[in-house]
Amino acid sequence: MSGPSSARAVLASLPRPDDVVLPGPAGDSADGAGGAGGAAVDWPGVDDPDALRALVARWLAGYGGAQTRRTYAYALGLPPQWADAVTGTPPPARDRPRTAPPPARRGRLHRLAYFRWCATHALDPRAATGTHVTTWLHALDAAGAGKRTRARMLSTVSAFYAHLVETGVIAGNPAALHRGRLGLTGTSRDPSPTVRLTAAQVRALWDAAATLPNRTAARELYARRAVAFVALLTLGLRISEVTGLDRDDLVVTGGEQVLRVRGKGGTVREVFPGDAVTGALGAYLAVRDGSTAETVPARRGQAPSGPMLATRSGGRCSRQDLYALLRRIAGHAGPELDDVADRVHPHALRHAYVTLALEAGAPIQHVQADVGHASIATTRHYDRSLRTRTSSAADLVTGLVTGPAAAPDATDPGQAG
Repeated sequence: MSGPSSARAVLASLPRPDDVVLPGPAGDSADGAGGAGGAAVDWPGVDDPDALRALVARWLAGYGGAQTRRTYAYALGLPPQWADAVTGTPPPARDRPRTAPPPARRGRLHRLAYFRWCATHALDPRAATGTHVTTWLHALDAAGAGKRTRARMLSTVSAFYAHLVETGVIAGNPAALHRGRLGLTGTSRDPSPTVRLTAAQVRALWDAAATLPNRTAARELYARRAVAFVALLTLGLRISEVTGLDRDDLVVTGGEQVLRVRGKGGTVREVFPGDAVTGALGAYLAVRDGSTAETVPARRGQAPSGPMLATRSGGRCSRQDLYALLRRIAGHAGPELDDVADRVHPHALRHAYVTLALEAGAPIQHVQADVGHASIATTRHYDRSLRTRTSSAADLVTGLVTGPAAAPDATDPGQAG
């Protein structure tokens, strides 16, 4: 996209001020209303909101992945419509469900998204200093945001300011802070907060999915879908990758069935599902095709189109629905999951894929390619195979200090006479 007319088209398509979910000085508002009498406030603290919106639009448009744009917009406190509008044209009809998934529900930190925090303090983001950004991070900390959450939100803000520096809007990046002093640094040795699932626990989830209670007439369809969902998660896929899969992403190449998975930044990688997963997918799709007339006929030699995991009406399953489904499955998984059922989420199975693969001796480069990590350091972060009880000296030391005292040496002069 280039030229003044294209720029004007983008700006014209962006949500107007009353749609940009920002708080007014008098308090937070879900629809952009704020200030005295509930009147709509354009952008508190900003004298030229259209110019600032244009800067944000150009920055977001520089990212090729639709999901990346949506994630960044949401992290800053803007509605997801921004991420869909900045490209100036809607995505192709086939890709619209994939590139425009339902927006995430607002969490407890939404009011502290950076632009919303600035608006609450009537601060133009372009005038912010390092002190302002640090104060915002402390507010996140006080609200209970974890280290990783704060580091991720800071990275988003820093990326925006880096764009402003590159384009000459501001002289320096106020979010280029010393992360070590802020306690936001991390290494591959940091323990992951994600619950660690064993192979037996993952197997229990798979089994529980097949027997999940359901009294509706579509119970077989729902059971098959639950198994297919767990099966896909056992491949180490992100939840966004699972929801974005289409039926025709399962292809045969080189004599092997592979899944073409769209990851972060729109990159595509090939994942080998194996017989168990392809069997689960095939069983689900067979029941689904037999229970609905919504299947789009396939051209000769091609798989039917449509989402891989679908609702009863044929729509694409949302992340929220699948999160809730996995939690139900975990709660039904029996003794294997009793202690961790309330902590099981899709990323826990991605984590399990990496840790189980590394513990089984798989080369870390292969695991990195499987899960789509940009850096091998990210894969190494999951490797806790060296931090098991048998590889710890804790039992040895505890035995030395709590066991029977050693008999005194009879030749020790201190023990004589």
